Amino acid sequence: MEDIKRKTISALLSEGAENAGKIVDVKGWVRTRRGNKNVQFVALNDGSTINNLQIVFDLSKFTEEDLKPITTGSSIHVQGELVASQGKGQSVEVQARELEIYGTAPVDYPLQKKGHTLEFLREKAHLRPRTNTFGAVLRIRHALAYAIHKFFNDKGFFYFHTPLITASDCEGAGAQFQVTTLPLENLPVGEDGKIDYSEDFFGKMASLTVSGQLEGELGATALGLIYTFGPTFRAENSNTQRHLSEFWMIEPEMAFYEIADNMDLAEEFIKYCINYALEHCKDDIQFLNDHFDKELIERLKFVVENDFVRLPYTEGVKILEESGRKFEFPVYWGVDLASEHERFLVEEHFKKPVILTDYPKEIKAFYMKLNDDGKTVRAMDVLFPKIGEIIGGSQREENYDKLTKRIEELGLTGMDWYLDTRKYGTVPHSGFGLGFERLVLFVTGMQNIRDVIPFPRYPKNCEY
Repeated sequence: MEDIKRKTISALLSEGAENAGKIVDVKGWVRTRRGNKNVQFVALNDGSTINNLQIVFDLSKFTEEDLKPITTGSSIHVQGELVASQGKGQSVEVQARELEIYGTAPVDYPLQKKGHTLEFLREKAHLRPRTNTFGAVLRIRHALAYAIHKFFNDKGFFYFHTPLITASDCEGAGAQFQVTTLPLENLPVGEDGKIDYSEDFFGKMASLTVSGQLEGELGATALGLIYTFGPTFRAENSNTQRHLSEFWMIEPEMAFYEIADNMDLAEEFIKYCINYALEHCKDDIQFLNDHFDKELIERLKFVVENDFVRLPYTEGVKILEESGRKFEFPVYWGVDLASEHERFLVEEHFKKPVILTDYPKEIKAFYMKLNDDGKTVRAMDVLFPKIGEIIGGSQREENYDKLTKRIEELGLTGMDWYLDTRKYGTVPHSGFGLGFERLVLFVTGMQNIRDVIPFPRYPKNCEY
């Protein structure tokens, strides 16, 4: 082999004819091999793009024995001349001159060239990134993660790291994974008959975080504008297409932002991310549109090309009640709206994304700012077609006395550190949360959230 710098298949295909006639060096995994007694064609993919590079083997230069190890799933190194392709489907191809076999893949390789169900591929999560579908999803996931950091960085936000192990429960839900070093077969018990956590590693009960929001507020009341982006854990026994036990959350918190500022930022942010994916992941999104969801690109453009409607919860309930539609779940003032209600407002009534605001305080978290009516809080949910809520947020209650009263009403304890932000130099502030996998689910058009994260965690599943 000549000493030639390797190029990715993505680079070779994008540069196209400008490299025609040059000797190139490519490496990758074999998707297919076909041909006749004179010539063999190998579709090679290195993960850099959804598209394969065709490698042409002239059997006057290579023997059948040379090519025998080239089976689906095998990995090879090829040097050859890049030429304009004679066949359809690609602009250039490589006329092979030299071949090196890196790794063979025998006939028991699970991803042979045939249709595989997503359920089957979920059982092969260690191999499924090699498929066209999951390669596309994971490249889009990367692009969205980059877009999130770029968006906030360019707007002057600081990336703020909140703890994964915590003694607080942001939502008061109790669905937390406990972290302990106590011997489970012989737990220490106090005089009251309860587990004695003073002997545990942290000297108290600790859990994996369900949200970094409360700690994020501490950052915002010092740095002004912060965002978190990290793993989050919920021990909910939810076997649905929309829930994971381990997922990633983006949670910006902004000092001096009121609810209108919060809504504006959320709309700008989500449009930026979708636009970034449309611009930088065209081939992958087109593939998913063609093979999984024929309305995907149309739906993505629907979001970025429309202004989001701002709609008070009370008006939304009235629209639903007067719609004449028979919903599976009844609608009345005070109910936590279901996905079918949210989708009706977006897809049928307004035909635009909707930001629903001013929810009843009883169905929202303790930290949300109380409106003057004493019944509703300055909450906001961003509602999208097909999935309903994608972002949830609020203006936070900055009044020390009101927040203290709400904490006492709900019987929450250990919140002195949080109340200090309202005790010492309190300011109006707001924030929201976006489940990253929900965003990836929307942008890829996939149906199951387990298919947009490399190694999903859900009840009874913790493989790899």
